[in-house]
Amino acid sequence: MGTTTRPARAAIAATALLLALTGCSAAVPMTAAPDAAAVECADVTVRLPAAIDELERRDTDAQATGAWGSPASVFLHCGVEQTGPSTLPCFTVRGIDWLRDDADAPTFVFTTYGREPAVRVTVDSTASSGTAALVAVANAVGTIPADRFCTAAEDVLGTEE
Repeated sequence: MGTTTRPARAAIAATALLLALTGCSAAVPMTAAPDAAAVECADVTVRLPAAIDELERRDTDAQATGAWGSPASVFLHCGVEQTGPSTLPCFTVRGIDWLRDDADAPTFVFTTYGREPAVRVTVDSTASSGTAALVAVANAVGTIPADRFCTAAEDVLGTEE
């Protein structure tokens, strides 16, 4: 029987401790948006909430992103392309206009309208509500100034009486 030296035991203990500390905290793999390096996205990222509903924030491996839940079910990308006029529903949550794409329901994609760079929030509604996610990120996203706002067709075309 061989004996383990003191330095070897220390190395084994340190490795075990490192594995224990990092074993559950793997970064969520994400891809940075095209304009993720914008200064505005840095302002958003540092203000992201620690939790959305009961979902804890997770580390990500891409710039200007956020993820919540285990498995991750709410994702944020700052620096996505700004959207122009759209037929998607547009609504306001805490002073921020959002377009809602429900083509992949129960996964909903919300993209800011009238802010550059734009922010996209993707929510698996089986784990969290879209409204809860948008309320939670409002303070962070609100740091990007709005230059346009949602309007309804009636606002532009008028209504016949």
